[in-house]
Formats: sequence, structure tokens, C-alpha cells
Amino acid sequence: MTNELENNPQFRDFVVDTGKVRIDVWLAESLADLSRSRVQRLIEDGQVYVNDRICTQKKQVLRDGDKIHVHIPPAVPSHIEAQDIPLDILYEDEFLIIINKPANFVVHPAPGHSQGTLVNALLAHCPDLKGIGGVERPGIVHRLDKDTTGAIVVAKTEPVLHDLQAQIKAKTARREYLAVVYGSTHQDSGTIDLPIGRHPTQRKKMAVVSLEDGGKRAITHWQVKERLGNYSWLHFRLETGRTHQIRVHSTHMGHPIIGDQLYGSGHSVGVNLTGQALHAFCLTLVHPIFKEEIRAIAPIPPEMEKLVKVLKNRR
Repeated sequence: MTNELENNPQFRDFVVDTGKVRIDVWLAESLADLSRSRVQRLIEDGQVYVNDRICTQKKQVLRDGDKIHVHIPPAVPSHIEAQDIPLDILYEDEFLIIINKPANFVVHPAPGHSQGTLVNALLAHCPDLKGIGGVERPGIVHRLDKDTTGAIVVAKTEPVLHDLQAQIKAKTARREYLAVVYGSTHQDSGTIDLPIGRHPTQRKKMAVVSLEDGGKRAITHWQVKERLGNYSWLHFRLETGRTHQIRVHSTHMGHPIIGDQLYGSGHSVGVNLTGQALHAFCLTLVHPIFKEEIRAIAPIPPEMEKLVKVLKNRR
């Protein structure tokens, strides 16, 4: 290789000190700021050299003393349009941002929602993103449904994204929700441990589905915050993060969330809601860089406050 390449700041050089290991595994451990899938793409794209020869086989076994050169191209611009959309920011630094998401706000562009999403807004708000997977885009750590409000954390760098995702997987990050549901629960608290999967006949819905039929384990802890006559104000804590988890579990135990057009009964309670009465009010995590606990509290939306007030007056 030329001196120009070797002096390029996007190059990283290593000498293997442990032989008989796959190159993608070894590099994923050595390049802590990149995911294994990103390392594999670099290998497939011819960006990795072993002893000055291009390596394109991710399963190549390294030997002790092998010299590795890795070229990491700069992040390419995202194809998603940046849009100047106001954001309610609960916390922000150069590594991550926590947003209080309103109802009727899609998180990520998808068919039918190519613009006006949280990602569009973040691309405008954070023009200096370092890149996720080689693309200048924010790292969505977890998602909230379009009509669910509250705290959502987004990573600005790939290492921070992996760290936060690992915290959620290890259950060290805590996600707490408030919801107003139909009916009055018999117990004051409980845990729902039922697998969730795609509904067998309605493709837009999730449902309680056995593990044998493709369901994935889902655990939701709940507690009564206040009984409101024929309704209940509940506090939920997620142990897992399946699609529509709280909505499915709450409906399954006979208490669908007010305003949930997909899983709820649909009858009016006297308050016009933009979405379902489900709010991610508290997000607790450890900062991946500073190692300090962050506890972001998202204020209860005015619509939910009004709903609770109306139901209290009916008792």
C-alpha cells in the first residue's frame, strides 16, 4: 500500500496477538466503535487488508503476528430529508438526545410516512452526526408507536447506540409508562408474562401468541396509580420491548387503553384524544460515556391530564 493510504486518518492498523480466530470476530472486538455487521460490510467492500493483501472473506482465520489494515470511509449523507421540525428536548449532549415525543408523530420514515418524522427532525437538529452503519443518521435505540407520547432516546454515534441497546437488552435501562384504561382492576399490581407475535389474521395487529407459533417472550409489570370509577390509571414498567407490548398485554387482561383504535373498544369517554392514552413518562439509563445515571421525566400531556380530571369528576 502507498504511504498516502497508510497516513490516511481513516486507516487503523493492528497486529494480531491471538491466532486461530475469525477476522470479523477479532476486528469487532478490536474496533469497539463499530458493530460486527459494520465490520463484515467493510470486509466485503474490500476495505480490510491482511499482510498488505485485500481480505474479502469474513470467515478468514487469523494467525498470530498478522498485520491488519482497516480503511473506514467517512459516513455518507443520509437519503432522508432533514426537516426543521420543533422538538421538545428533555436531555441532550454530543453523544445522545432524549425527546418528549408528541402523539401523531412517526419515529422513522416508512411507506406512507417519508417526511415529518422524528428522524427527519433529528437530521436537521443534529447536523454533525458521526454516522450509524456508515450513514449520517441518528441511532434509534427503541421506538414509540405513532400515537404514544413520551420519552425516547436517540444515539448520535454508533458506539453509544450499541451501548444503549445493550442496556435495554440487559434490562438495566428502565422504561416506565402511564396509561388510562377501561375498567377497574381487581388487583393493585401484577405481572403479565405472555409471548407476543404477529396476529394470525390481522397483519397490522400483534397478539398473545405461543412461542411455538412464533411469539417472543414479553414481560410487563403494572400497578394501579389511581382508580377512576369504571376506569383505571395504571403505571407500567417494561422488562422486554415487543411491538405494541403494553397495548396487547393491557387488552389481553381485559383493560384496553382509552383511545387505542387498534386494540380498544373505541367508545367515547368525553375527551378528544390525538392518540391512545399511553405516555412514556420516565426513562432511566446510564450514560454510555460519562457512566452517570440519567433519569428523563416527560411531563404528562395536557390531553391525558384532562382525561384523568374528567374521569375523576365522574366518580
